[in-house]
Amino acid sequence: MTELSEALPLSGITVVSVEQAVAAPYATRQLADLGARVIKVERPGGGDFARRYDTTVHGESSYFVWLNRSKESLTLDLKSARGRDVLERLLAGADVFVQNLAPGAATRLGLDSPALRERYPSLIPCTISGYGTSGPWADRKAYDLLVQCQTGLVSLTGNEHGSARTGVSIADIAAGMYAYSGVLTALFTRATTGVARAVEVSLFEALAEWMGQPAYYTRHGGTQPPRLGTQHATIAPYGAYPAADGKDVLFSIQNEREWAALCERFLGRPELVDDPRFATGSDRVSHREELNAIVAARFRALDSQEAMKLLDAAGIANSGVNTVEEFLTHPVLEERHRWQDVRLPGGAGPVPALLPPVDLAGVTPRMDAVPAVGEHTDTILAALGHSAADIAALRADGVV
Repeated sequence: MTELSEALPLSGITVVSVEQAVAAPYATRQLADLGARVIKVERPGGGDFARRYDTTVHGESSYFVWLNRSKESLTLDLKSARGRDVLERLLAGADVFVQNLAPGAATRLGLDSPALRERYPSLIPCTISGYGTSGPWADRKAYDLLVQCQTGLVSLTGNEHGSARTGVSIADIAAGMYAYSGVLTALFTRATTGVARAVEVSLFEALAEWMGQPAYYTRHGGTQPPRLGTQHATIAPYGAYPAADGKDVLFSIQNEREWAALCERFLGRPELVDDPRFATGSDRVSHREELNAIVAARFRALDSQEAMKLLDAAGIANSGVNTVEEFLTHPVLEERHRWQDVRLPGGAGPVPALLPPVDLAGVTPRMDAVPAVGEHTDTILAALGHSAADIAALRADGVV
């Protein structure tokens, strides 16, 4: 454990997590960033299947490296009585239990929230499911892209040629964020009232919340926002335009002052300010194609750097459309020192990892190593009172 963990906000909090993939590991990694001790329970042998999504980070999965630093890995066969006994002993001393098991598995194992609250009244159980633990879809499996489809998000992304998935695991990330904030809220409630409340988050309902604006637009406007690529359904001009050097530049007009500045200082067409086709935001959306033709012609006459300088001078927010490689060397990340090295299993690396985005004054986040499968099994079992012979027997029988 890092030397800094004693000063971190969640120092002294123990989290046991039966987790896999993205949503639950993302929630618990953020708890670990704040100093919580996170014991990650994995299957003996292969462990979390996200370890095998790819091998791009010095032989490790990019997903796993992102989501699992600063954790302790314990392998347990939860279908065996002895494995369950180890888990129960851990839960007896834990503050939080997080799980994103397959539908029905937690109940079969006696790890559902009602059962846990009976056995451990001070434990905060957190369940992350696909579509909720009740209701007509409680038994359905859910993966990120399935949920993107079910919430209608995929129907909004892409362009006139077809839909597209969002480029990151947005449903998993949304659920992980709500699980994280839900656990923090439950810890605060327990500290102030003594009551440990269960937390439940589903991928579907987390992403449904993020679909709020298009939901209102569709319900009350009669049609859903169209797929427009980088264009905006309710604002124009707003989107990316190719400059003369081939790089796309995105900008957005948010108000009438910016519209006037665009016409006068970037387009060189002051007469467009009062053109009835473009007089209001709604007019500009209604005449999007005509407006885009005018804007695109101006961009074709400028290279991207020149275009961005002119937009900056006019006070209009803009950005080049960066590649991931360009993002990695972004001056904001470099000059604000947002990268910190993290060690990998087996001594590989280290690799640079981004600091957590929330800065707490006077607090340095925990950025410890990514664990190997079962790396901490012996240490954890010994702390629970198991002798070396006991541990050897558990391992020989495939329990750990």
